[in-house]
Amino acid sequence: MKIGLDVMGGDFAPDAAIAGAILALSEISENDKIVLIGNEEIIRQQLGNHQIAAEKFQIVHTSQVIGMGDKPLKAISTMPDSSIFVGFKMLESKQINAFASAGNSGAMVVGAMYSIGSIPGVIRPATLAVVPQENGNEGIILDIGTNPDSKPDVLNQFAVLGSIYARDVLKIKNPRVGLLNIGEEEGKGNLTSQSAYQMMKDSKEFNFFGNIESRDLFNSKVDVIVCDGFTGNIVIKQSEAIYRILQKRKLTDSFFERFNYERHGGSPILGVNGAVVIGHGISNDVATKNMILLAKNIYDARLASKIKKALHIYMH
Repeated sequence: MKIGLDVMGGDFAPDAAIAGAILALSEISENDKIVLIGNEEIIRQQLGNHQIAAEKFQIVHTSQVIGMGDKPLKAISTMPDSSIFVGFKMLESKQINAFASAGNSGAMVVGAMYSIGSIPGVIRPATLAVVPQENGNEGIILDIGTNPDSKPDVLNQFAVLGSIYARDVLKIKNPRVGLLNIGEEEGKGNLTSQSAYQMMKDSKEFNFFGNIESRDLFNSKVDVIVCDGFTGNIVIKQSEAIYRILQKRKLTDSFFERFNYERHGGSPILGVNGAVVIGHGISNDVATKNMILLAKNIYDARLASKIKKALHIYMH
């Protein structure tokens, strides 16, 4: 398979992106190829600095870069030779099987929608993050920012998407789904949460546990945590802040080390017709390596086709 990497995206690009791609070489098979998308002269120079033969990669030259502060829709429509745009065009034409970038996250979502599009039946694609559990397992939370406002039917569908990911990528049998709320009782929460609960409680598409409170995020009550993107983004960034405080104070703990963004690589976009991963803007070489491996795992799991099949059965 071929994994496309936007080497121009991220705060430390292209250095960190190319260094991460080099690290990934030792963890992929000889049948896999990493495609470096960006300024060819810079890519070859960086590879030379690392004393790595350019032939170990496929290089695709682009002349434009979508900046972190650029407006996503405008950037995608006015920068046809940007590394993100070209990456999605290659994904759309199946020249690559997966695409990853630590660049402008909004442009990544817009690019995915305008190129490969969403799976039929998906109301809103979602992004997710891994949530470490105290028992050593991993859960996920979605959405984490793609959809700040989510209606009840969207939250219900997030439960479907998250369950498929937990089952097929994290290998969790019959994952339990919890709706993040301000109380465990059925009638708790705002009108959206209350309505979502009514839709979710009798679902045969996933294993609904019920409401969970934020104090239960890490205690293994559930495997999939569902919330709107506004709430999810706050939860994840608060967790990152706690991890950074512990680092600054030289406090080490094996559980909190699992909050390190480097370990997880990035956030897949669930519900689009392909394997797409958005990395953290501050991704270093290790995070980039894991972003590449995550993109490969999502493609190998045939996640998009499994979501498509699940939604087809659900809709019919």
